[in-house]
Amino acid sequence: MVEGTCSSAGLPAPWQEVRAEGLVYYWNTETNVTQYERPVGGGAPPPPLGGGFGHDSSRDFGGSSFGGQYDDADGGGGAQEYNAPPPDAYARGGGLGVTNLNYSATDSGDDYRRKNEIVVKSPPGLQCPDPMFDFKMGNFPRSLLDAVYQAGYTAPTPIQAQSWPIALQGYDLISVAKTGSGKTVGYLFPGIMHIQNRGGGPCTVLALAPTRELANQIQEECLKFGRSVNIRSVCLYGGAPKGGQLRDLRSGPQIVIATPGRLNDFLEANQVDLRNASYVVLDEADRMLDMGFEPQIRKILARTPTRRQTLFFTATWPRAVVRVASAILTNPIQVNIGDTENLVANKDITQVVEICTGFQKQNRLMDVLRMPQYQPCKAIVFCSTKRMCDQIGRSMGHNAGVIHGDKEQRERDYILGQFRSGRCQVLVATDVAARGLDISDVNLVVNFDFPGAIEDYVHRIGRTGRAGKKGNAHTFLDPNEGNMARKLLKILRDAQQEVPREVEELAARGGGGGGGGGGGRFRGGGSRGGGGGFGGGGFGGGSFGGGGYGGGGGGRLRAFLPRP
Repeated sequence: MVEGTCSSAGLPAPWQEVRAEGLVYYWNTETNVTQYERPVGGGAPPPPLGGGFGHDSSRDFGGSSFGGQYDDADGGGGAQEYNAPPPDAYARGGGLGVTNLNYSATDSGDDYRRKNEIVVKSPPGLQCPDPMFDFKMGNFPRSLLDAVYQAGYTAPTPIQAQSWPIALQGYDLISVAKTGSGKTVGYLFPGIMHIQNRGGGPCTVLALAPTRELANQIQEECLKFGRSVNIRSVCLYGGAPKGGQLRDLRSGPQIVIATPGRLNDFLEANQVDLRNASYVVLDEADRMLDMGFEPQIRKILARTPTRRQTLFFTATWPRAVVRVASAILTNPIQVNIGDTENLVANKDITQVVEICTGFQKQNRLMDVLRMPQYQPCKAIVFCSTKRMCDQIGRSMGHNAGVIHGDKEQRERDYILGQFRSGRCQVLVATDVAARGLDISDVNLVVNFDFPGAIEDYVHRIGRTGRAGKKGNAHTFLDPNEGNMARKLLKILRDAQQEVPREVEELAARGGGGGGGGGGGRFRGGGSRGGGGGFGGGGFGGGSFGGGGYGGGGGGRLRAFLPRP
């Protein structure tokens, strides 16, 4: 057989043998699946994964929470049938990216999975390929590897190591992993290979994200690594003028990153064509469903090819998410990192909890931010209300930036840029920034107000301790939040954290203790007033919401947070 050609001799339909670059593997022309094992028996796709996965290429949505039928992807927009890559694509070095013998299953791969708490679930008949322990194992372009090393990366994270060989072979993927695991690069690099193997047409890769913050962060990664391989991207999100985004979209970028709402706006106006989007990523899919984007996702996927490759990234795996995943994925390989059955906090984050009332925590916040173990301080402070965010931000002056839903996108982008660069050391935010916000070197998260759901607590503190780094989380718990204290106990114990006696007592009481002077883990702290104070100024007798900052000339946060 000639190198780079196919043969079906002796193989069950629709399998073909492919030889390229000295390797022999087998290609299912109907499903785009490739494998090294010689297929035997019938040519049908592998049986569906238990739980409902494994739909035919029509991607039937009947019976899912989406409702309605997707058995014709032409609905509403006329998505064209996706054609399998020609045989010579493999000879050019990729097709689906299968270019080296490290894509097998070995004992060393199992050892790596055990060490990194990776659990894989494959459909019957498919064998999950080994993780890639090194960037070079992916056969990525030299220029892309140079960009990786220049960015300071030394080895793939576990989610990258296991996602790459799966995605590069063209399989649908479910990735269940905590935030901060490096998932963006986990799907971006195979997406780049996918683009190169298909000629670099416009909107070959589509990445959906729940928030504009996450969409912008994905765009930053695309810009960082896409330039090295001459791949362009556009970021579409609400809260910003459509004109500039539409202009960038019409320039034909190969990667489109979008929030579902804004992309649907362009779809309804017939201003975007997704018929070439053969590689689709749902990033933080659980969050998108929580935010009510399911109808928009349905409309978007209806405009994409029926035989696309779909990658589904989620931090949680509840039944509602399972149901939607089963409707949009075909014979996926599932990769779980760590404990995905229970809500578990990152063990790299040191969690400290103290019980104090509203007045006390306003003063305690300043004490916490200047603790020696948190220096140099780069902190995110979470509040429940926009008003409290603004009050805390004003009290801190130029060392703090504030973001919440009332901020214009341009202002939010500016503040996030200041925080990333270190020009401001504290970011005060509502939960608009609790998920998807990926800022390096955040060493402290403060829960000024405890969130309304324990899941949000885990997601908040996940802004620190990312990508293998250590982090810290300091939480103020009100004496009336006994119900949350019970839930918090489990999170602390599962993460092997110290549990303060006061929190155990509050959980046992069920809340309602109220009042007290100091309380919690840090007793006797009292409130600050008059002399002393921060920077020699003092805060007087007031509070954030009350009598203001009097009696001492207003020493502010910049007096005790050293510049990085």
